[in-house]
Amino acid sequence: MRAALLALLYGVSGAFSLINAAWPIRADSPVVLGLFIGVVGVVLAGVIWWRSARLSDAEVHAALLLAAVLVALLASQSMTRVGVVALGPIVITLCLYAGWFLPLITARLHAAAIIALASTGAALARPDRFLVFWLVAVVTAAFLTEIQGRLAEQLRRAATTDPLTGLANRRAWEAEATRVLAHTRRTGEPVTVALLDLDHFKEVNDQSGHEAGDELLRDLTARWSGELRQSDLLGRYGGDEFVLCLPGTDAAGTAEILARLDASHPFRWSVGTATAVEGDTLSTMLSRADAALYEHKRRSRAG
Repeated sequence: MRAALLALLYGVSGAFSLINAAWPIRADSPVVLGLFIGVVGVVLAGVIWWRSARLSDAEVHAALLLAAVLVALLASQSMTRVGVVALGPIVITLCLYAGWFLPLITARLHAAAIIALASTGAALARPDRFLVFWLVAVVTAAFLTEIQGRLAEQLRRAATTDPLTGLANRRAWEAEATRVLAHTRRTGEPVTVALLDLDHFKEVNDQSGHEAGDELLRDLTARWSGELRQSDLLGRYGGDEFVLCLPGTDAAGTAEILARLDASHPFRWSVGTATAVEGDTLSTMLSRADAALYEHKRRSRAG
């Protein structure tokens, strides 16, 4: 979606620029510049579409800044107030894109750069009595960036966070753990995943109520989080089952970390772990960890 909309933005803008160059509104319209920007827009739209899911964050940043530079060039050659103000919707669209797809702080920086570049171009053109209309456009762009960015941030947080514990939810944990596993394949570092299942948690809900169970989960996971490193990823897998991804950690290191977690809270839990071997995927590691977890539980019941 990120790449598709960016490609659409470039493609539509390039097409309009080519049309305007082919049928200029005024005799002194910047035809050559319009042709150049139109070709650049259409070509880059194709490149971005081709890159698709492979489009990196750095490429998105570069594409947005280049779009701002192109808008500034067009603004600098706009001889009339209408010509300059007509670029306002493009500025707003670029800012809205940044607000939706980029972290809020980064979106603000992009919006500031886009507005500054476009305003510089407009100032160089010096059309008659354009300032008030231009201010309306750029202030609107700034406000919409903030609104869009805050909304996108809230939606991302809701989509990736377990509302009870504040941990990564299953989907977000799997996505991040998959990235960690891909990184360790390239570097050769060890990585371990662990499945943690609370023992007799249902009895807490049955005897003390669900509020007590919720409070236990919040307290337990908060203490676990305090024992983990910044690089470790703890997530709620569902119900009373949690998952842990430990990058740069072998079986011995995992045992040390689990011992710290065990000492942090009196409530008992069972665990199964799997350290990555050649050819592993996250799915195969979780399967081995799940088998180890149930073996742990079987031995505990037998004992």
